[in-house]
Amino acid sequence: MTSSLNLWLIPVLPLAGAAINGLLGKKSSRTAVSVIGLFFSGAAFAWALSVAWRVSAADLPYAEYIAHWIRYGAIGASGSFAADFTLYLDQLSLIMLLVVTGVGFLIHIYSVGYMWDDPSYYRFFAYLNLFMFFMLTLVLASNYLLMFIGWEGVGLASYLLIGFWFTKDSAASAGKKAFIVNRIGDFGFLIALFLIIEHFGSLDFTKVFAQVQPIAPETSGAGLLTAIGILLMVGACGKSAQIPLYVWLPDAMEGPTPVSALIHAATMVTAGVYMVSRSHVIFERAPMALTVVAVIGTLTAIFAATIGITQTDIKKVLAYSTVSQLGYMFMACGVGAFSAGIFHLMTHAFFKGLLFLGAGSVIHAVGGEQDMRQMGGLRTYIPWTFGTMCIATLAIAGIPPFAGFWSKDEILWKAFSSGPEGKVYWMIGLITAFLTSFYMFRLLFMTFFGDYHGVQVDEHGRAHLAHSHAGTDDAHGHGESHGEPHESPMVMLVPLMILALLATVGGLVGIGNRFEHFLEPVFGPGVAGAAGDAASSAQEYVLMGISITVALLGFLLAYVLYISKPYLPQKIADGLNGFYTAVLNKYYVDELYSKLFVKPLIEGSTRILWQGVDRKVIDDTVNNAADGARDVSNEVRQMQSGNLRSYAGWIAAGSAAVIAYMIWMGVR
Repeated sequence: MTSSLNLWLIPVLPLAGAAINGLLGKKSSRTAVSVIGLFFSGAAFAWALSVAWRVSAADLPYAEYIAHWIRYGAIGASGSFAADFTLYLDQLSLIMLLVVTGVGFLIHIYSVGYMWDDPSYYRFFAYLNLFMFFMLTLVLASNYLLMFIGWEGVGLASYLLIGFWFTKDSAASAGKKAFIVNRIGDFGFLIALFLIIEHFGSLDFTKVFAQVQPIAPETSGAGLLTAIGILLMVGACGKSAQIPLYVWLPDAMEGPTPVSALIHAATMVTAGVYMVSRSHVIFERAPMALTVVAVIGTLTAIFAATIGITQTDIKKVLAYSTVSQLGYMFMACGVGAFSAGIFHLMTHAFFKGLLFLGAGSVIHAVGGEQDMRQMGGLRTYIPWTFGTMCIATLAIAGIPPFAGFWSKDEILWKAFSSGPEGKVYWMIGLITAFLTSFYMFRLLFMTFFGDYHGVQVDEHGRAHLAHSHAGTDDAHGHGESHGEPHESPMVMLVPLMILALLATVGGLVGIGNRFEHFLEPVFGPGVAGAAGDAASSAQEYVLMGISITVALLGFLLAYVLYISKPYLPQKIADGLNGFYTAVLNKYYVDELYSKLFVKPLIEGSTRILWQGVDRKVIDDTVNNAADGARDVSNEVRQMQSGNLRSYAGWIAAGSAAVIAYMIWMGVR
């Protein structure tokens, strides 16, 4: 490579946009805010494209030193430690770079139309740009410490975005919930970093992995690498919403819909998958930790999918779908198929970003309603949104040749060929694929087919919405809140069309294992790769056929229940009774957490911190000091009698005391 790539520009550009809009946006016009927000995020994407164009496989990996940061001891000496601001680019971070900047830029464009009427328009774009800065810092970090800065930064930015409408209690609570739950996972991440520093003396990826590489796999039991791997997975569970720390992500729907797309599609929730994949050298030598990753991912995939089949809020369905799809990615990582996990991360960014933005277009069309039972028949009102949502649904359901088919099939194949336990993962993944197809076509049919349930015509022949919009996105100022459904403006539709194109053809890069070969310099052949190569190609085609059949069965079941015989879902729900109610209420996990953790902590803090520390120690100390000062002042006040002879007596007594002290000091 003949010249510097200036990687630092990619994260700094969105930071500049955040600073300008954050400091000056309140006094600027919406047009100026839009130009600044789009220019700096678009410039970051353009620079990332130029980097991708200029580098070749021979140039990677590439490290770009920015500045000193933390230095302890002489460089190279025993016990020394160094962590610098250095950016790192290889095939893995290049893919993440393009996905984050590309999809992020499209969401910025969409937000111009979606948030135009919001009174805090400038603040929204400042937060969006800030989020991109931290996510890009995480992706480009050359060491775990710099990655952790980006890691915490996206947590902060997500808190600001989820709680953007902070005057609404549910939004403020959702922001706090996301922040606190992520801190639990981050505690595990930090412990892992402490162990890495203690035993390897560095947090630099290259140096740590070079020391880990010669270590034999810990096949006899749990050791240091197993502990580090499991603790890293704890951090990933928080950021990527896996069992048991997934509960924050569905509540994050309280933020504006572009926030849901940004957090759930290509950025924050994929950070855990990226971190585990980046740490593959550690995990490959800790089979027990890999098993933990696979089991958690597999269980999360099917658990969240079962919840998704009962939800009626369009954004909640997509939220649990995200949790489930992230489980697929962790399943892939857990069987050593890191390339397959990253492949699904990329295709998921396309179709899930499209689904959320499409859902936002639907919500915009109907004046803020999010309940699918109040929709129906929208395909005639918003045909462009309907067409793009169809493509996204086909992609996530795993119907060929759309993007989701290639990546999901790759994960199932790698799981099946990874060993005896892989057959279990494959079976659960197959059931999850069926559920995914079912609940996504259910969403499509309930939203776009049948009769529209949200419009009434009064005695004057005027159409108006029959439902309230309080507490929804459009209650905050954007979009129409009356009349018949209407198509979104072009500034919102163009990103949908681009993402629809990517969701259609984006998976084709995986044909012939080209995507896996591209990432081979990072991951090598992989644990599951060797096993998969030994299996017959005929078996792979059979499994592919089973996967497609399962996806079609999900479509047929949804068609029967919501198009052909729409009375059946209620009969089935009544028949299942308690079980259906449990699934509808998300298995009461939030209520369980509240009873086991939240309420005891609140009550304990009330008794110990408020009554014990605050009242008994702090308040009593201040109050007693005040009482003592008052008592002393009362006594001293008695000296002020107004009698001149009394004052003369006090002066004489004071003078005598001073003279006596001076004589005593002179004697000494």
